[in-house]
Order: sequence, then C-alpha cells, then structure tokens
Amino acid sequence: MKAKDIAAAIEEFAPLGTQEPWDNAGLCIGSPEAEVHAVLVGFDCTAGLVAEAVERGADMIVTHHPLIFGGLKRIDPDDPVGAAVCAAVRHGIAVYAAHTNADKAEGGVNALMAGRLGLVEPEPLDESGLSQIGLLPEPMTGRAFCTYVKERFGLRTLRCSAPVAEVFRVATSCGSGASFAEAAFRAGADAFVTGDVSYHRFFVPEGRMIVDIGHYESEVEIVEKFVSVLQKKLPTFAVYTAKQKNNNPIYYI
Repeated sequence: MKAKDIAAAIEEFAPLGTQEPWDNAGLCIGSPEAEVHAVLVGFDCTAGLVAEAVERGADMIVTHHPLIFGGLKRIDPDDPVGAAVCAAVRHGIAVYAAHTNADKAEGGVNALMAGRLGLVEPEPLDESGLSQIGLLPEPMTGRAFCTYVKERFGLRTLRCSAPVAEVFRVATSCGSGASFAEAAFRAGADAFVTGDVSYHRFFVPEGRMIVDIGHYESEVEIVEKFVSVLQKKLPTFAVYTAKQKNNNPIYYI
C-alpha cells in the first residue's frame, strides 16, 4: 500500500478539492509513493503522536488538523510543530490531514455535530457547507438545552449567552464557527452551537443564544469516522486509533 492509496480512500469520503482556499489539507510530509504498512489516526499531529506511530509500527499518520497550516520559516525542534515535523521526517512517517474538506463532507464533522444533537432533517446553512441547521426532537428551554448539549457531547462545562425561553431550531458549526452566527439567526435559529466564541460574539439578538462547546469538543468525533472510512475501504489493512483519546490542549480546572 502506498501513501497515495490511503489518501485516495480518505478523499473519496472528503474530496480534497472541497477544502477552503486558506486551508492546507492533504499530504504535508512524505511522498505519495511512500510504502505504508500501517496507519495511525489522531486529531492533531504532535510529537507524541509521531512517537506512538513509531512504537506501533505505523508509517503514516492521518489527522483532522493539518500539522503545517501556514508557511514555516524555520523548523525548531523546541517548538511543538517543529518537533513533530522533525520526528516525522526522522522516522520516515508520512503525515496527512483532512480538515475543512472533512468538515463539509457528507457524514463529516458538521453532520456528526448535527447528529450528536439529534437534529431532525438538518441541512446546510449556506453554500459553504460549514454549518448546518435543523430542529430538535422537541422544544426545550434554553437552560434545558444547555444541559442537553453537555450530555450529548460529554462536557463538564460550556459557555453561552443568556439562556432563552425556548430552543427548537438549532444551527451548528464545528471548530471556530462563530462567523456563521448572524446567518444562523437570520435563518431562524433559536440557538447556535460552535466553538472558539470571542467575548463580543456573546452579544446576540433578543430571543437568540449562542453556545460555545469548545473547538476540540465539536470536532473530535471525526477521528473515529476516519478510522471507520479506512477500515471499510481497506478491510485487510492495519488502521490504528491513537491511544491517547483526549489530546485537547485546553484544560478545564
């Protein structure tokens, strides 16, 4: 098996051409022709994940977030990104990411978010595919909705604007999706669920609320989706899920 074959399996699910113009999905380290005997799937490519790949005999890593996002002017082994790059190159490990193309894929990150909330007949909020909108199984108060969201995503805590009297129509956007809030409210969403919401975004129109569940928490389910896609398309190939299930860099204390 070659790295390009693993990439093709992922890209059948999340076509690389659908990524956003600013994104850097795809193979960022290694040759498409590199021989691959096993794949390790994780959320972020860290030096720790590379070490696990070496330990488990995996010579390719697939993650959601790209290891190299913008241009690198220098590779410093004391920097987290530099350390991962150095380790991957040193051990001959190919590194691949499916990012915004996986966000908007059918059954991808945004669809998984909507499914986690049990939204009825969710549909794209706009042509970007980076946000969905649908109805809850039944209306509930804003406070009950927050409890529901925490239960559905396994959260200890979340951030939100003032809870409203009723939530029924809900929009979602994974990762840093706060820029879709206005469109969500114009489309009639009572609540908008995303991550990385800045202070001023919590000032929302009356009768609307915004809920911040965290960037990692809104996207991490994609790891198991990647594993499922690869195992289905390559049933006799070794595909491993990262042992470290929670590598969220944000701690809640």
